[in-house]
Amino acid sequence: MSNEAKIDRGWVEVSEEECKGCALCVTACPPEVMRLSDRLNGHGYHPVSYLGAGCTGCGVCFFACPEPGAITVYTLAPTQKVVAGSQPSACAV
Repeated sequence: MSNEAKIDRGWVEVSEEECKGCALCVTACPPEVMRLSDRLNGHGYHPVSYLGAGCTGCGVCFFACPEPGAITVYTLAPTQKVVAGSQPSACAV
């Protein structure tokens, strides 16, 4: 992978209490921006967490997840750029 910073085309929100820690989304994620957390959720599972940058908004993690409602993927409009400290508009997958 190149050292050059890539512009995010989306981001992921994970409901930690819905996640069962199966890691199917971690394995399926093409840009490898998800990982299992060291913390435990209320059910005793290690939930997945988004690393915070590098998401392409492809939605593969969403479709790989067997738990309804655990993952929401947001994609940015093609002309938008994320500026530090701002909240971009998006649509959920």
